[in-house]
Amino acid sequence: MGKRMRTRGDRWGTAVVVGGGHAGLVTARVLADHFREVVILERDAVDEDTGTHPHAPQGYHAHAVLAKGSQVLEALFPGLRAEMEERGAPVFDYGERIDFLLPAGLAPRCRTGVRVQSFTRDELERRLRRRVMALPGVRLVPSARCEALVTGRPGSVGSVTYRVVGADAAAGAAAEGAGESVELAADLVVDASGRAGGLDRRLADLGVPVPDKRVVKAKITYTSMSFDRPEKNPPDFDIAYQMTFAPRVSRGGVILAVENNRWMCSLFGFGDEAPPTDDDGYLGFARSLGNPHLAGQLEQRERPEAVHRYVNVNNQWNLFHQSKNWPERLLAVGDSVCVFNPVYGQGLTVAAMEAELLQGMLTELRVKGRGLDGLSRRYQGRVARLLVAPWTLSSNSDLMWNRDGQPLPARIAHWYNKHLFAVSARDPRVWTRFVGVVNMVASPAALFHPSVVRKVVAQALSRRGAPRRTPS
Repeated sequence: MGKRMRTRGDRWGTAVVVGGGHAGLVTARVLADHFREVVILERDAVDEDTGTHPHAPQGYHAHAVLAKGSQVLEALFPGLRAEMEERGAPVFDYGERIDFLLPAGLAPRCRTGVRVQSFTRDELERRLRRRVMALPGVRLVPSARCEALVTGRPGSVGSVTYRVVGADAAAGAAAEGAGESVELAADLVVDASGRAGGLDRRLADLGVPVPDKRVVKAKITYTSMSFDRPEKNPPDFDIAYQMTFAPRVSRGGVILAVENNRWMCSLFGFGDEAPPTDDDGYLGFARSLGNPHLAGQLEQRERPEAVHRYVNVNNQWNLFHQSKNWPERLLAVGDSVCVFNPVYGQGLTVAAMEAELLQGMLTELRVKGRGLDGLSRRYQGRVARLLVAPWTLSSNSDLMWNRDGQPLPARIAHWYNKHLFAVSARDPRVWTRFVGVVNMVASPAALFHPSVVRKVVAQALSRRGAPRRTPS
């Protein structure tokens, strides 16, 4: 006889999430289905109305939730897309409302069947935090710095130690024990503290060797601003984009229609091509791009706006799945595991997919009546497999900016992509395949279908010896 699914009373006890940003929130949403209590420790003084916060500096820049990420978020938070749309975040077909400048020219404006929505990270985190905090058994502890992981039985994390700081800005349970170290017992700990959250240090304190990281330097600088969209004469696009492409297209940018009738614009440049932060310099950089729509909308601003710069964009993968002594009852998610160059828009989607993966694994354990032991290593291994495709895309592209140390697989991928983009610019069918892959709703194998390979090879042969074209 099969084992029955556990009832609410059969849930595990307490789960602790270190980090209350996007990855922590979507993970807490999943844990609330399986634990009687979920405690979120967030080092910033956030509440249900907080969007962007100090330890998420990338929140001031353009973000994208790819189509796959949107599907996962809608499954975890039903009605989220409609809720965001009511705030003015547009929903549209990726091919119909995006003015996308590829290295070889403009992409076709055609229906792809891939539906996306554009909004700010500020609005997304606010909506997610409100929903998660409303779940039974979920408690947020703001202004809480995680100091240490504490072992229970050997090789297993059994509690976390944290300290509440700035209690005047904290609320509720956060004020209890302010300024003192608090030990919180946990059946499961999830670290979503991010790139600089200190997980490496906490593991070292436990005596857990941390494998070497994979690091690919992106050398891209982002400079961003948000401003009002004029109500008169709206353009025929919701996103205008120019991609960078080594070695010749070193400047790029994106402008997205977001909630509250605003534009979010991020300009980016490789190496010494950093976009200026002054108003005139910012507009001048936009005018230098091959896609004129970014500068065209910037020119319609009625007043100067705050400009934010972000430079810490290296690809970085912590290979936790290779650790032979990875602790039981500890999971790592989001930027704690892998950070991507944000130009590819993968981070938010990958974090959502990691939460979806965890949902499936926890459900399976409960259906089979099994405990949590063994989950941690299996989960980190499956996360690693999930990361292979997005990591390969971002790291291979960024490796091509470095004239030295370009591995053969990256050079082959770059050659293929160059000619793939040339085909995509004139072939709606190939462009539609590309859209599905970059939105993670289609396998990368779709770009190596025989019909696509034939066109790519034919393009390469026809261009042999011809002068190169670049968008700027």
